[in-house]
Amino acid sequence: TGAGQHGVATATVCALMGVECIVYMGEVDMARQKPNVERMRILGAEVRPATSGSKTLKDATNEAMRHWINNPTDTHYIIGSVVGPHPYPEMVARFQSVISAEIRTQLKEKEGTELPNYVVACVGGGSNAAGAFYNYYDDEEVALVAVEAAGLGNTTGKSAATTTLGKPGILHGSKTLLMQTEDGQVVEPYSISAGLDYPGIGPVHAHLFETGRATFYSVTDEEAMKAGIQLSRLEGIIPAIESAHAFAALNQMSLKSDDLVVVNLSGRGDKDLETYIKWGKY
Repeated sequence: TGAGQHGVATATVCALMGVECIVYMGEVDMARQKPNVERMRILGAEVRPATSGSKTLKDATNEAMRHWINNPTDTHYIIGSVVGPHPYPEMVARFQSVISAEIRTQLKEKEGTELPNYVVACVGGGSNAAGAFYNYYDDEEVALVAVEAAGLGNTTGKSAATTTLGKPGILHGSKTLLMQTEDGQVVEPYSISAGLDYPGIGPVHAHLFETGRATFYSVTDEEAMKAGIQLSRLEGIIPAIESAHAFAALNQMSLKSDDLVVVNLSGRGDKDLETYIKWGKY
C-alpha cells in the first residue's frame, strides 16, 4: 500500500474473517501516512516497512510480491491498484467500477443525464481513475481526464508524471509506460502524495494514453496543495492530497460555464494532515 487506504481495507476484512494480515508499506510512506499505519495495527495487521529504493509504493509492491512468490502455499497476494500481473489490473478496475456506476446514477438524478462532458481523476497506479472511467469507455462524447503528479516539476528529476517522462517497459509483471533509464532501470518517482509516486501506470491507463481516449495532465506539489486548501475553503471538504491533484488540473483545462464536470474525490485528507501542516501555507 502507498497511502495506506488499501491496507486499512485489507486489515479490516482480515480482522472480520480471522485471517493473518501482513501489509508492506514504504518506510517513507509509513511516516507521512501515520494515521493509516496505526489503524492497520489496531485492526491486528502487521505493517512491514520497505526499506529499499525510494522506500515508497514501488518498493512496498516489490516486497509484497517477493513474499507472495516465496510463500505460495499459505499466502494470497492482494493489491488495491490497477498494476501488477494479470488478472489484478482487470479485477481491481472491475471492483472499482462501482464509482462510475454511481456517477451515472447520481448524474441522472441531479442533472437529467448520465453523461458529463468530463470525468477527472488522479492517477498513480490509477485504481480510482480506472473506476471512474470504467463505465464511460464506450461513451466517446465523455472526455476522460487523468491527472499525474509532477512533483517539483517534470524537468527537475523529482516527478511521477509517467506519460510525460516514461516509455514502454515491464514492471511488476505487466507491460506499461514506465519511468526508466536508457538501460531500463527504474527511475525513482517523487510526489508529495504517497499514493501517486509510482514510476509506472496501470496498463489500462497506458492504453488510454496511447490511443488518445484519455487526456493526461500533470500537477506539481504546490499546485495540488493550493487546490486542496481551496476545496477545503469552498466546500468544507479537506481532500486527500492525491485527490487535490485532480482538482488542480481544472486550472489547466479549457472549460465552458455550462460544462458538466465530474471530479473523483478519491480520499479524505485526514490521513494527510501532517503533510498539510508541514506545508503550512494556509
